[in-house]
Amino acid sequence: MTLNPDEVDITFSMGERFNLPLPFWGSAMDGVVDVDFAIAMGKLGGVAVLNLDGVHTRYEDSAPVIQKIADADRSTVNAVLKEAYREPVKPKLIAERIKAIKAEGVPCAVSTVPARAEERAEVVQKAGVDVYVVQGTVLTARHSSRSYHQLSFDALVRMCDIPVVVGNCVQYDTALELMEAGIAGILVGVGPGAACTTRGVLGVGVPQVTATADVAAARDEHMRRGGMRVAVITDGGMRIGADVCKAFAAGADAVMIGTPLAGAEESASRGFNWGMATPDPNLPRGTRIHVGTKATLREILLGPAGVDDGTQNFAGALRSALGVCGARDIAEFQHTEMVIAPSIVSEGKVFQQAQHVGMGKS
Repeated sequence: MTLNPDEVDITFSMGERFNLPLPFWGSAMDGVVDVDFAIAMGKLGGVAVLNLDGVHTRYEDSAPVIQKIADADRSTVNAVLKEAYREPVKPKLIAERIKAIKAEGVPCAVSTVPARAEERAEVVQKAGVDVYVVQGTVLTARHSSRSYHQLSFDALVRMCDIPVVVGNCVQYDTALELMEAGIAGILVGVGPGAACTTRGVLGVGVPQVTATADVAAARDEHMRRGGMRVAVITDGGMRIGADVCKAFAAGADAVMIGTPLAGAEESASRGFNWGMATPDPNLPRGTRIHVGTKATLREILLGPAGVDDGTQNFAGALRSALGVCGARDIAEFQHTEMVIAPSIVSEGKVFQQAQHVGMGKS
């Protein structure tokens, strides 16, 4: 059976209070998400996550800093990044940024490193944030250290009246243990992002479809044991509509995308992206990349697409995929059968490849 794409349901919900018309999250990348971008994405039906450890909470006016990073040449950009992130985060700016987003009537999500999650929880809630994201390269429910306080996700969830999302994670047992701590959502992915070098620096990572399927299996087991449904959010590694659709078929409830949104006219840097760990003073795990300005945010998320390569109208692609597979909503689409077919993007595409058009573009 196939369905009319206009009649399928691609809305997203997390818990009882957080709902979105679109299952798309903007990554907490400084080159992508500033206050204006978060407002624009919220008005289109998604949510963009503001990085509380980024330049937007370090500087009253972050635009010149973003421009300086964008203008730096390859030989100096890492030094420019490190210098930009030496400025301390200002709690006053955290509250101001959240209030500015909420003043426009859109949902607000913010991201913090685990070490600052507890101390910032009261500030962000008072400012009116809707979702609190705690994000690191890899997070687990149990972490051992003799030199600093270990964050307790159980305690953090209890002190928050808003959904807590944690990440990143790629493994079944780790995900299940985090879910048992009471979190509302979990980010999936280690190193797949276009600007991330974690897999090259640390040698750590799992392909996104496998990671998503494993974490989704943990979600289902958690529910079988009587727990609430935890939102699985595939984070990174998606470039085109096909990648987005495969993430949902593998078990995702939402996707978090960065580099495709960096190419939006509304992005903070107007065409650049760098990962959250890129400015690390000791071991950078990311690089600045240039993607250029491709389209408006509306065209990328909702269309109409002006190109034929899948880089625009992600919502339309997802709706059409559900319709073709006969799924009425994302939950049904998660039961779609998947096959391993590395040649599926090149099969029969000789002329596209030779002429570098459509799916033959490099």
